[in-house]
Formats: sequence, structure tokens, C-alpha cells
Amino acid sequence: MSMIRDLRAVVRPSRVSLRKDGGTYDATRSPATSSAVVDCAVYRDGRRIETETPLTPHEAVRLARRDGGFVWIGLHEPTEAEFSGIAGEFGLHPLAVEDAVQAHQRPKLERYDDSLFTVFKTIHYVEHDQFDANSEVVETGEVMCFTGRDFFITVRHGGQGSLRALRHRLQDDPELLSKGPSAVLHAIADHVVDGYIAVADAVQDDIDEVETEVFSPGRKGSPRGSDAGRIYQLKREVLEFKRAVSPLLRPMQLLSERPMRLIDPDIQKYFRDVADHLARVQEQVLGFDELLNSILQANLAQASVAQNEDMRKITSWAAIIAVPTMVCGVYGMNFDHMPELHWRYGYPVIMGITVVICLGIHRTLKRNGWL
Repeated sequence: MSMIRDLRAVVRPSRVSLRKDGGTYDATRSPATSSAVVDCAVYRDGRRIETETPLTPHEAVRLARRDGGFVWIGLHEPTEAEFSGIAGEFGLHPLAVEDAVQAHQRPKLERYDDSLFTVFKTIHYVEHDQFDANSEVVETGEVMCFTGRDFFITVRHGGQGSLRALRHRLQDDPELLSKGPSAVLHAIADHVVDGYIAVADAVQDDIDEVETEVFSPGRKGSPRGSDAGRIYQLKREVLEFKRAVSPLLRPMQLLSERPMRLIDPDIQKYFRDVADHLARVQEQVLGFDELLNSILQANLAQASVAQNEDMRKITSWAAIIAVPTMVCGVYGMNFDHMPELHWRYGYPVIMGITVVICLGIHRTLKRNGWL
């Protein structure tokens, strides 16, 4: 059981790095590579069988069935023609094959006669120097896994989420790999959920930054309502994140609670740990959505209050200007018989009264907080 106790130590280093200069999200296969097969290997007693030349999937199947062990084939964005031969070799269900080729699937777990088909959404945090309304926060990809008695097939879509580093770490622990394909499935599930945790922490920082700016007192130089676009963009990215996390919780619970003949009992209990971490991430993502709703409402309320203040100021100055406007309108009617029209002190008296009335209105409005 020492292998099982070391299980988390093997897969935990696969936690996603968010730095631009490193991390587990390495490049996809070389453009010069004509095949969708990224790697193909046979593992017997937890050790990779070394061959002089790279194995084709057909050769790997023959070797595994002859000498025992299991095949692990990794593919990246295969076409229907490229995948059909492998699907026929392992007897994969046509519906699962169609989903694996077309991608854009919802995270799920499907059981067929001799295999399990699992879909994971991978999430990658996009670094940005300054977050604005057009910034992309997360990128998504997909990893489809076919788990059988003597085979494990991964089909990746998207430029992120390479499993090369994870494969190397598993190869360094033959005791773990000796448990078969179910150990690889757990390692990939744990790897994906660790990526969710890292992305959730980074998104939390972005939300905290926006929240601080929205509620910072006396902000100057920022256009009124400019934060609404950034908040809405964050909500869209959080929604994309939630679409990856929420549907995966039920499959992880099934893998951890329901006995399955393709899942080693010693490995199954460790899916509970993955499910627990996934549940925590789901709570975080749901909290992000609610918090962003509150921040957006507060931002809109601030904009509405500011507009009301502007309207009060405009109305106050209009009331002040109305006094001289009325006086000028009365004495601009050019009637011959008007009081004080030909009086020597008529002009200064009228102007003085107008100024006094305007000052009185200004003082009253300012005392009431309108100016």
C-alpha cells in the first residue's frame, strides 16, 4: 500500500503553472508530425516496454496482448480517418468515437460494455498585464479518455493541457502504473482538477482587483461606468469556467462511490479526494458568479447616483439662471409704460435685486446638498 500513499505525491506536481515562461501547458505536437498520435507505449508491471522504433497503435496492441500489460495511446485532434483504425482495434463505441473526434462536449462519464468514456474540460488562465473589457481570462480545451481492461486512450483538443509531463511522472512510479489504466484515469482527473484550483485562485485575484477599483473612494480619471464592461467580461469567463466544473462533479462522484470492474478498488477511493477538490472549486465558481452580480449591481447603482447628482446640479443652476432670464424677459418687452423704465436708478436696483435673489437661491440649494 505504500504506492497508494505516494499516489498524491506523483500527481500533485502536475499543478498548473500560471507563469508565461513555464508550466505544464507545453506545445502540441510538431507541425512536421503527420500523425495525430503524440505517444504510444505499452506498460507491463508498471514499466514502459522500450522498443528500437516508435510503436504504431496496431503494434502496441499486439505487443500488449502477447506479453500482458496495457497500451496507453495519446492523440491530439485526430481526424475521423485517423481515429477510425484505433477505434476498430479496441472496439470503441461509435457514439463515443464521434464525440471524441468532434469535440466541444460536455464533461461526462459514459459506460459501455468493455470501456469507460470520460470527458474533461481543461482550463488555462491567460496572463494579462492589464485587465480590460476585451481581455481573455481563461482558455478551454478537452481531454477525452477511453479506459479499458488493457488499454487507455486519450484524445486532446485545443492547444493547452498537454499530458506529456504527467506521463513522465507516472513512468517514474512503476508501482502506481502497475494498477493499470484506472491509475492513469485518476492521475488525469487529479491533474485537471488541480488546474481548476490554480485558475480559480488567479480569477479570484482579478475579481478582487475589479472589486477594489469599483468601491475605491474618490476615483478620478476613470470614465463613469467603464468598470461595467470589465465586470461583464469576467462574468462571461466565469460562466465558461462553470461549464467545465459543474458537469464533472457527478462523474467524479460515480467513480468514487460506485464499484466498477474497470476501476481498481485501491484506486477508486482516491477519486473521492478529486471529487472533494472539485466540489470546493465549484463552490468558488458559484461564489464568483454571485459576487460579480453584486459588484455589477453596485457599479450600476453608483453610476445612477452620480447621474442623479449631475441632474440636481444642472437643475440647480437652471433655477438660478431662471431669475435673470425672467427679469430680462420682462424688461425686454419694449412697452412704453413700464414701472421704473425711465427711472435713473432703475437699472442698478433691478440688477441688485436679481443678484440678491440668485445668491439666496444658491445658498439655499447648497445648504440642501444640491450644489
